[in-house]
Amino acid sequence: MQEQLRTNQFGRPLVLDSIETADRLQGDIYAIVDYPLDKVSAGLASPDHWCDVMLLHINTKYCHAVAGPSGTVLRVNVGSKKQEALADSERIEFRFSAAAATPDYFAIALDAENGPLGTSDYRVRLEAVALPNARTFVHLTYSYTINLAARLALKTYLGTVGNDKVGFTLSSTQVGGQVSHIGGVRGLVERNTMRYYLAIDSFLGASDAVAAVRLEHRLQSWFTAVERYPRQLHEMDRAEYLEMKRAEHLRQQTER
Repeated sequence: MQEQLRTNQFGRPLVLDSIETADRLQGDIYAIVDYPLDKVSAGLASPDHWCDVMLLHINTKYCHAVAGPSGTVLRVNVGSKKQEALADSERIEFRFSAAAATPDYFAIALDAENGPLGTSDYRVRLEAVALPNARTFVHLTYSYTINLAARLALKTYLGTVGNDKVGFTLSSTQVGGQVSHIGGVRGLVERNTMRYYLAIDSFLGASDAVAAVRLEHRLQSWFTAVERYPRQLHEMDRAEYLEMKRAEHLRQQTER
């Protein structure tokens, strides 16, 4: 992947792949980050820190890690791209597991049986290996199963409020003599995979900030990162995003 990491549309060492089958969507990101592996593993081995990561995503309304007899579960509420009551959002429960942790390799897994709109079998995987010069190579996978009802619901969304949304992969179809980006549900999974990756990167980038400004650092960094790709990821202005996420963070500290 060295040539793809050097030369791509993202302006950073990053490769994005996606797969759409009859019943499953998957996005994969491979990237080099400017943090040593011990910093990556220390930051992302904690379920609580994954809640900090997930809350940056525009659709995440709440996240709380709960330890139980069968392991740790992340209770994640997802909803619309606006402030809303938790009762109006949907909950996904991710089982959290640290798959591996050595001086040279780190991996975690998040799995959920069910999601909103008929989606199921969610799988989030992050693995990382050490590189020279205090850098790390990471691989993020985000995938889920969609049944017929879920596909119809997503088709309705993509045909109305999401009709102008595209992914990052170039399509083989030409529009007006120019190659366009893919759309549909494959474009959807690419956008969300990128949002989660940028949330991970923003979290790691803020880890050295003093506690009093760490949240603000993460929020500002994530919004700046997504706005580098406005065709795919722009949803609202900075002030609206910050207001929403500050309120959601406060709710996360007070509601369990």
